[in-house]
Amino acid sequence: MDRSLSARLSAMMFLQFFIWGAWYTTVAVYMDNHGMGDLTHWPYTVNPIAAIVAPFFLGLVADRYFATEKVLGVLHILGGVVMLAVPQTSGAPLVFILLLLLYNLCYMPTLGLANSLAFHHIQDQEKQFPRIRVFGTIGWIVAGLFVSFVLGRFVTDMLPEQTALPLYTTALASIALGFYSFTLPHTPPPAAGEKVSVRSIIGLDAFEKLGSKPFYIFIISSLLICIPLAAYYNFTQLFLQATGFQNIAGTQTLGQMSEVVFMLLMPFFFVRLGVKWMLAVGMGAWVLRYVLFALAAPDAIFWMIITGILLHGICYDFFFVTGQIYVDKKSTPAIRGQAQGFLVLVTYGVGMLIGAQVAGNVYNGFLGAAEALTRAQWQEFWYFPAGFAAAVLLFFILTFKDRVVPEEPEPVAHVAPESQISPAS
Repeated sequence: MDRSLSARLSAMMFLQFFIWGAWYTTVAVYMDNHGMGDLTHWPYTVNPIAAIVAPFFLGLVADRYFATEKVLGVLHILGGVVMLAVPQTSGAPLVFILLLLLYNLCYMPTLGLANSLAFHHIQDQEKQFPRIRVFGTIGWIVAGLFVSFVLGRFVTDMLPEQTALPLYTTALASIALGFYSFTLPHTPPPAAGEKVSVRSIIGLDAFEKLGSKPFYIFIISSLLICIPLAAYYNFTQLFLQATGFQNIAGTQTLGQMSEVVFMLLMPFFFVRLGVKWMLAVGMGAWVLRYVLFALAAPDAIFWMIITGILLHGICYDFFFVTGQIYVDKKSTPAIRGQAQGFLVLVTYGVGMLIGAQVAGNVYNGFLGAAEALTRAQWQEFWYFPAGFAAAVLLFFILTFKDRVVPEEPEPVAHVAPESQISPAS
């Protein structure tokens, strides 16, 4: 692959995740400061709903009838137009949430489409794709820094996250990527003419073929651990606001920076720990993160909060990436895409959906009639996901018995196929 094509695909990935990072880590603060403090879990509910719907859209429409770059462009332009309207409805919470749902229904399929387009034009997935995909993580980091340190210059007496500027940034970047997508190399629909079924789209056929006790335990544990995970994505930005942080979006990018570091270290740990203990370390890091947040809350202990954020590299890479590798090692080429799609549906879809609602109800229970949680209440709040994650970790350690060790020390470079929707980094 020539450098020009690599640069074009890398730019696509950069914008793809810049868009997500600009609104996802700021919208709760915006809502909290526009009279919707008890509804901040809803953006993190409509996002997994869209993640559940996305495989159906990709399998039934995008993969069979239209060129990938054209679908990518249209969805980003439509999403950008919708996001431009979102801040205009801050006085009507129901409309605000419904527009965010519509936006996410446009955005979430583009994650799989971007992967699909990149895979179609590279020859060596293991070596070339990570070099392209890492620009997505960089895009997320730049988005946070842009919000905190660039948009911050345009506001006075308030944080940029409290304004609509990050939402407008998302909208404009989305429209820009939409038009840019039409310049990308032609990518015909990858499954044109193939028969399709709902079972294959959501991965049930693959689930049956992979059926074994260890695999079932892995899937159950993956779903359960995503329930407490949702609290981090929803409420960390509000927690940072409550503990006096000024550059909220910029501070959260430290998690993505650590993700890059631990991604590079994964092969070293993978060979020595294997799948089970890599997954266990990832789950344990979530427990430790929430405990650190809880201990730090009353006195706003800076180093504990920052350490909790920096644990994101272990939390994400050791659990999500290892899980993708485990599924890939258990799969055959015929069901690999379905299996990865099923994992996405279970984790980023069902697990995060349940988690957003649970976390939101717990938060609102503490909130009551108040406008914000006290630091003492934040301590109690963070102990809930910590305890839940600890219980899932214990269940996994005691019940999962399946030795799967990669043959080569480069498993992290084996990226899931285009059906995969990966977050959040």
